[in-house]
Amino acid sequence: MSSIASDVYSSLGLSAPQGKADKKNDALGQADFLRLMTEQLQHQDPLKPMENSAFLGQLAQFSTVQGIQELNTQVQGFSASLGNDQVLRGAALVGHEVLVPSSKLSLEEDGSVRGAVAAPGSGNVVFEVTDANGQKVHEFTVAATKAGEVAFAWDGTGADGERLAAGSYGIGARHVAPDGTATKLDTYVKGRVDSVTVGTDGLYLDLPGLGTVPLDYVLRVS
Repeated sequence: MSSIASDVYSSLGLSAPQGKADKKNDALGQADFLRLMTEQLQHQDPLKPMENSAFLGQLAQFSTVQGIQELNTQVQGFSASLGNDQVLRGAALVGHEVLVPSSKLSLEEDGSVRGAVAAPGSGNVVFEVTDANGQKVHEFTVAATKAGEVAFAWDGTGADGERLAAGSYGIGARHVAPDGTATKLDTYVKGRVDSVTVGTDGLYLDLPGLGTVPLDYVLRVS
């Protein structure tokens, strides 16, 4: 905006005002532009008057700048409205369970941990649970009758059938086809939304034991 204003002053043969600018309105308004055009008409060379096209060009330039200002105001209002809408959406998720991509499980004192994978076809899906040191503590298999979602539930027990201590565990999965071909699968885990964090690039859900995930990562809400 300042460069356009300087161009207008230069076309009049004037220098831009020095000193402190009025911070409340440091841009040219419509009244200022009309006043400058009047001054330009009064001080132009009568033997070499400015062409009509030059005035039209200045009017078009001012109209463009004014339109950009109005558009910026509308975009800022729209952005603020979207931000408020995101906060409301996030608040509505607190206390609900969401299905998100994760290679971790959060085991509580009681109850099971649930999730899902996407099987490429029929066969078996083998799940491997590991502790904080990466050591396997349990393995279980879920049959896949066709391609699609395969749900799983881990009851929190180890290889010896005893329930393990509450905490964070790793989860991995592989699909074993009828011909023995094994394919590694991404795991999706259910977690309860404890709180919502508003970031500069969107909302983040705080899931105890699983960490913080962007709202865009949510596949399902239950």
